[in-house]
Amino acid sequence: MSNTRFTNSAKSPTARLCALLIAGCLSSVAFAQASDPAAAPVTHADQKAAKQQAKADKKAAVAQAKADKEKTEAQADADKAHAEATLKDAKKQ
Repeated sequence: MSNTRFTNSAKSPTARLCALLIAGCLSSVAFAQASDPAAAPVTHADQKAAKQQAKADKKAAVAQAKADKEKTEAQADADKAHAEATLKDAKKQ
């Protein structure tokens, strides 16, 4: 008789819903693990792309450093010109 109750309870809508939810969770976890890019092996193309990206990043950093240096030098020249103009005005008075 207890065997009959178990069979009937497994067929109830609540039990089916729980079973479907558990199956859905397990399948989503399995899919997430399969689609994780960190879990995928690194291919030669990935290595080549990473190397090219590193080169591009280095070139961008060098270009930014040059631009910063030019900006700093231009600001220093402007400050010097302003100081000379102020000094010249002070001498006139």
